Amino acid sequence: MNKSLIERGYIEVEDLKNDMNYPSADRFKRGPVAIIECLQDIPCDPCRDACPYGAIELDGLTERPRLHEDKCTGCGLCIAVCPGQAIFTVDRSGEDGFVTFPYEYLPLPEKGMRVMAVDRAGEPVCEAEVIKVMDAKKMNRTRLVTIRVPRERVDEVRFIQKIEAGE
Repeated sequence: MNKSLIERGYIEVEDLKNDMNYPSADRFKRGPVAIIECLQDIPCDPCRDACPYGAIELDGLTERPRLHEDKCTGCGLCIAVCPGQAIFTVDRSGEDGFVTFPYEYLPLPEKGMRVMAVDRAGEPVCEAEVIKVMDAKKMNRTRLVTIRVPRERVDEVRFIQKIEAGE
């Protein structure tokens, strides 16, 4: 198990980049790709079954999932089914960066809304713009939110600050 996870309760960006499961620089150039931050060997496999491209592999039910980056299209189907909310898609192929994550709270963010993007510890990183909120019915009843952030921040950003009703 990762040292930063044990000590802090979340993984540090540098630990994630050193993980064998982190996509290559060449893969990031081609568009959105899944980032699997599943760090424990627990019995779970819905991500593998959700991927229509066979991009996620598990050697056994209690092994960490592995991403085959060349098969991943960044579609996000794996995000919605992950019970640990440990999968994200990141796109840093253009001038802007985009992060897609699961969102199970109310009120929902709306397209065009300005929000504060936060890191794995819930600390503010930068301002972001909501680009898309995907319908829960299509995504295993879990909504997916995509935000635009500075390209150099996509590895840090994993969520947004709480939205107050009426904002």
